Amino acid sequence: QNADVYWNYYLGRQDVRPGLPMVRRVKEAIQKEEKQKEANEKNRQKSIKEEEKERRDLVLKSALGNENKGFALLQKMGYKSGQALGKSGEGIVEPIPLNIKTGLSGLGHEELKKRKAEEKLENYRQKLHMKKQANEQAADQFRIRFKTKQEERKMEGDLRKSQRACQQLDLQKDIDVPKETWFWVEPEEEEKKDEEDKEDECTSSDLSVSEKLHILTAYLREEHFYCIWCGTTYEDSEDLSSNCPGDSAADHD
Repeated sequence: QNADVYWNYYLGRQDVRPGLPMVRRVKEAIQKEEKQKEANEKNRQKSIKEEEKERRDLVLKSALGNENKGFALLQKMGYKSGQALGKSGEGIVEPIPLNIKTGLSGLGHEELKKRKAEEKLENYRQKLHMKKQANEQAADQFRIRFKTKQEERKMEGDLRKSQRACQQLDLQKDIDVPKETWFWVEPEEEEKKDEEDKEDECTSSDLSVSEKLHILTAYLREEHFYCIWCGTTYEDSEDLSSNCPGDSAADHD
């Protein structure tokens, strides 16, 4: 019984009778609450905006009558309700819809907001594009550096190969001193004390690996009729020029 009293108070002081089922009392409480909400909604004073919206919707839903001067003029010119405008009836049938502005922002605010959003999106796209270009350029530069380093290593190997061949061929011709100090493979542990040798070393260091390779291969071809890329010693210059593809690695590829 105490529980019924509490439930009765919680649901809004409904009548609690011993023979009244609990489910029925709950339904009655819910119905009473809904009726109270409807009464509150009806008694609530509508705001000015809500009243304006209701009047505007009511007017827009109703068709123009004969009391409208514009509609009366159209009827005098032969217009009938539901007919399309224009001499040939190619115009519109329904009036142009109204774009009601209900916010407090000034005219052009929506267009400005839309334009700023488009500009922001465009800036974001440009940043992505610039970032993509920067990544592509970095990748291209890496590939170029990697390729250049590979080519340098290959030229250094060809130069050492040419130096060994030059030393062997010169010694076969009883040439004890190379034409240039760097024409032969220099011993790693040999100390050079002669000042003239040091000057030659400084001069040779000014040449790049590709320049040294070009000079040495030309010497091998002219002096020994030898091509390092063919690995062949030809009989004479005529035999070399007729059977050897060229004087560079690119010509032999």
